[in-house]
Amino acid sequence: MEEQSIPCTPRTAQACKKIPVTVITSVKHSKHSNGRKMINEYVKERKINQGSYGRVVLYRNSNDGIPYAIKVVCKSRLRKLRITQSETAMTDVLREVSILKTLEHPNIINLVEVIDDQKSDYMYMVLEYVESSCMSNISETKGQIDETTARRYFKDVIAGLIYLHHHNIVHGDIKPENLLVTTSGRVKIVDFSFGHAFEDGNDGLLRCPGTPAFTAPECCSDTVYHGKAADTWAVGVTLYFMVVGCCPFLADSAPETYDKIVNGPLSLPEELNPDLKDLLQGLLCKDPTQRITLNSAAEHPWMVKEGGPVPINCI
Repeated sequence: MEEQSIPCTPRTAQACKKIPVTVITSVKHSKHSNGRKMINEYVKERKINQGSYGRVVLYRNSNDGIPYAIKVVCKSRLRKLRITQSETAMTDVLREVSILKTLEHPNIINLVEVIDDQKSDYMYMVLEYVESSCMSNISETKGQIDETTARRYFKDVIAGLIYLHHHNIVHGDIKPENLLVTTSGRVKIVDFSFGHAFEDGNDGLLRCPGTPAFTAPECCSDTVYHGKAADTWAVGVTLYFMVVGCCPFLADSAPETYDKIVNGPLSLPEELNPDLKDLLQGLLCKDPTQRITLNSAAEHPWMVKEGGPVPINCI
């Protein structure tokens, strides 16, 4: 089995993993002694979830017993799925791999290995596995999240997003479904299918972000917008979802949702903490030039009220 370790090549403000992601260029399908299917040394256990680009399956390394979440994508199918005039869904997946190869942060999911055999129609992204629930499931089960818990979760999201933006990376699809809450109560950002990396600090984008209800107003027209500011809006919608239990701008169709985002007023429950209201108003400011920055959000009175400031690690 051919194995290649691809080091990260730092560019301006580029992140770099201490342990490079391993790239395996050959894949072997077999069966374990227990009858379960194997991919190389990984034994299949169960499906975790299904996304639009592929499925995520729990595998266990037969050598050391460590579990991994492996994202399985069908290359030929994604190459046929056109996203823009010049890009396909496979472009998104390759961009996601390229981004994750550089990232190492406690609040971002860790990519360990990529298995990509040119003779196989499938590519496998071997990711760390964490016992967790996505934030949307927690809200569906328990309703709105209490303020203290929401603050703790939100600090982790802000810490991870500040790290990304410091290294000129935009996530592009921040939402509760892409935030895993571990059994220890920590949050990890996942799914970089809509992510973009910028070498020169210019975060101008034209393609609309991933999910309508979390789309910033400036992204609702066919004009260039700043990806970092759009991420900040999406994180504001996410905080609103956590503490209120629903999205602030939502309708029956995507066009109607976009219209509400652009033209509808922000409605905040009367009973919300005044500091929390102020933070939400700053994050959900429709003018991106007046929107609060992530660094300012990290120092906001509501954020530092319990447990001190956001632990920021941009190294």
